[in-house]
This record gives sequence, C-alpha cells and structure tokens, in this order.
Amino acid sequence: MTARRIWTEVDVLALGVRTDVPTAGEILAGLCRDEAYRMHQRGEFPVPVLKVGRRLVVPVAPILRLLDISSGTADQGRQ
Repeated sequence: MTARRIWTEVDVLALGVRTDVPTAGEILAGLCRDEAYRMHQRGEFPVPVLKVGRRLVVPVAPILRLLDISSGTADQGRQ
C-alpha cells in the first residue's frame, strides 16, 4: 500500500487555477484516481468539473472555497 499525500494549504494554492480530476479527488476526499472519475461520472463530485476538448478540468477556486482556504494565505507565509 502506498502512502497518501497530505495536501497543505500552500500545496493547494500552488496548483494555480486548474487541476485534474484525480488530484482534486485526492485533495478533497483522499480518493484514488479511479474512484475520483467514478464519482464524477455519477455526478457526485463535490466541485464543478469542466470538459475542455477531450480533457476534464477542475477549477481550483471551488476547491479553495470548499476547504475554506483564502488565496491570501500564501502571501502571509512569505512575509
């Protein structure tokens, strides 16, 4: 069994404006890749998933709101 990554606020903020379904699933619920996609297919994914061409993209802003992370948090740590 592999150890799951522990996502910090700084890690999530470092993603930029978008990420993929497996990463979002891991951040939000500790899901493996396959379960994250199954959850999306069932319409149960907790944040919006956008189809861009053939790719599925998850905006990071809804993840930040769900986790109650302010985008200013990263700036506070750098001062």
